[in-house]
Amino acid sequence: MSLLVLLGGLLLVALLAVPYYLRGLSLVARAAGMRDGLAGLVSRWGTGPVTEEDVRIASRHGPLRARLFRPEHPRGRTVLLTPGVHADGIDEPRLVKLARDLSAGGLTVLTPELPDLLRYQISPREPDMLEDAALWASARPELAPDGRVGLMGISFSGGLSLVAAGRPSLAGKVAFTFSLGGHGDLSRVLAFLCTGVEPGGQHRRPHDYGVAIILLNVAGLMVPPEQVEPLRAGILTFLRASHLSSRDMRQAEETFAKARRLQSELPEPAATLMKYVNERDVAALGPLLLPHAQVFASDPALSPEHSPASSSPVYLLHGTDDSVIPSIESVLLARWLEPRTEVRLLLSPLISHAELDGLKDVDDVWRLAAFWARLLDA
Repeated sequence: MSLLVLLGGLLLVALLAVPYYLRGLSLVARAAGMRDGLAGLVSRWGTGPVTEEDVRIASRHGPLRARLFRPEHPRGRTVLLTPGVHADGIDEPRLVKLARDLSAGGLTVLTPELPDLLRYQISPREPDMLEDAALWASARPELAPDGRVGLMGISFSGGLSLVAAGRPSLAGKVAFTFSLGGHGDLSRVLAFLCTGVEPGGQHRRPHDYGVAIILLNVAGLMVPPEQVEPLRAGILTFLRASHLSSRDMRQAEETFAKARRLQSELPEPAATLMKYVNERDVAALGPLLLPHAQVFASDPALSPEHSPASSSPVYLLHGTDDSVIPSIESVLLARWLEPRTEVRLLLSPLISHAELDGLKDVDDVWRLAAFWARLLDA
């Protein structure tokens, strides 16, 4: 479909839609970066200036860095938007853009930073921190006049947000939970990343980024104690290079070269494991990781399906072709949640892993806009 036809379709939908749906369509257009022409007019509908403020949140595991995005004209409640596994944390450009897009449309957005995720580690401490951040925000009348907030998590933080939402201390304090490309059962996701086999037997090539993160988390189970930190340093260098490749290829190549040099300095078995990471050899590394990954993922605090469910509504949005956390995760999670709470699920070809991947079809755009319209009004 041509861009002209798509823009015309968007305008037609905007003209016919009631403001309730137009708000969702406006957010989708902003998220897609549409600033010009007819779609640009839609993207600016109902928006206003946003101020940003850095804050500190007390938690049982130490203070959390956070950023607060306040709209000049609030429309809706405060939401806690938590990034996934990324060294940039709350400074990650895509997260900052999403927070600004949400806040421009009227939501007050708080982005708490979970220090373990900065180190690419998924830990049982993270739902604790999210629980404490939600308690902090819900107790402030200027942020939560009715004592309730929304939880929004991206990638693995989607599942962790659902774990936190079910904690007894947050009963009556969570208005909804939103998971973008999140998980229901961490052990199921790690098995897919190691084997490329989804529940039900479907094969899909997993992203090599996933096995690198698994190895980082289970390094202590794979190599002698004296090799753990040097191996982790090599993996972190590789992951940093992977992120750089999206914005600075020269620096990325230099960092990949550093990861290879670190590999050459490692003793066995760490050297071979690092070689598999550098060569993105999921087929060789995955089977070695699988038994250790299952042990690592066994903690109930890491999986919504093994934790108490929240009684508040849950919104699940997932890219149909996600190769990090497959979309079947949201399908199975919705099936598990439905007897316990209200669930809205959308699998969209417009989403990659945890971000909008372009607008290709008017029907898909409309379904995504309708999903967001319900969520923004929750």
